[in-house]
Amino acid sequence: MDDHLAVLLPVAAVWLAAGVVADGLPRLDRARALRRRTGWLSGLTLAGLVLTATVLILGLQSAGTTPIDRAAGALTLAAAPALVVAVCTVRRVRRLRAGAGAFTAAPDTPAPHGLRAAAAHPLIGLPLQVTALAVVSAVVSAAGVDLLATPAVAGPAITVGVLGVLAIGVRHALRHNRLAERAQPLATMPAQPPAAPRSARAAGPLHV
Repeated sequence: MDDHLAVLLPVAAVWLAAGVVADGLPRLDRARALRRRTGWLSGLTLAGLVLTATVLILGLQSAGTTPIDRAAGALTLAAAPALVVAVCTVRRVRRLRAGAGAFTAAPDTPAPHGLRAAAAHPLIGLPLQVTALAVVSAVVSAAGVDLLATPAVAGPAITVGVLGVLAIGVRHALRHNRLAERAQPLATMPAQPPAAPRSARAAGPLHV
């Protein structure tokens, strides 16, 4: 095994685990389980960010063809989605965990649809899974399968990657919209028109 592949494998494992955990959050129907999984996701996300930033910083500080340099070069594609994770996803996961923590007094409380809709927001799952895909592509290249080296293969590979990211984004958006619609309060029925007042003559006793 190449040395830079050994550096990339733990990074890929952490990001893949974070993507899997994030994908399963909206399916949790108990607030206690949602709070526990968001705790896992927070830990995995922070670990992935720390590992990625460490490799990139060490790669910038060292000049040459060391394993860290090659690993940092392979992670260049993952830097952009990882930045989105750091800016957007971490904050949303923290707020989601705080919202689920409001139900700790009743651990068996069903998770509200609004909480599950927040868990399905595209800015939680999409950046994590795109980062995982970018790191996996770096691992594949480090293993010797460089799809971008051949022009005849690079075009279709990039097209498949872009379509895959779009499909993931559409899936997250549709699931978020479906849960958000369930969280909306039911529309109130229109008020019935007031009944016409009865005539005092008809309501009174009959006089002969």
